[in-house]
Amino acid sequence: MKSLTEYLTFNIPARMGFLNITPTIEEIVGKSGIQEGILLCNAMHITASVFINDDERGLHEDYRKWLEHLAPFDASPQRYAHNRTGEDNADAHMKRQIMGREVVVAVTGGKLDFGPWEQIFYGEFDGRRPKRVLVKIIGE
Repeated sequence: MKSLTEYLTFNIPARMGFLNITPTIEEIVGKSGIQEGILLCNAMHITASVFINDDERGLHEDYRKWLEHLAPFDASPQRYAHNRTGEDNADAHMKRQIMGREVVVAVTGGKLDFGPWEQIFYGEFDGRRPKRVLVKIIGE
């Protein structure tokens, strides 16, 4: 069995944003030489996410609004106990929990084996600094 591990770094300038990382992941799969196997891709920060969905601008705006409704940004310590520690990102932790930490995708014939419209995204909920994403591919 072969494996390849790479670390990507993203620095989203806004507090919240979504970035389609599918082309980068596809390049890494190609570089791995693995024809049949599994891809794991996960955010290595507790205020960021990796998820699969459609690359449609309206859907991304809907996510922003929905997430902000569920866990609105409020830096004050009155709303969130976490912010009493000197942090201001309790909402970002909650948004990450909703959107998820990682994705696992089958590699078939040397390609990501997606369903229709599926793409891999990096989701940022407390941006403005570099954060890492792990990409690991194992197989033959």
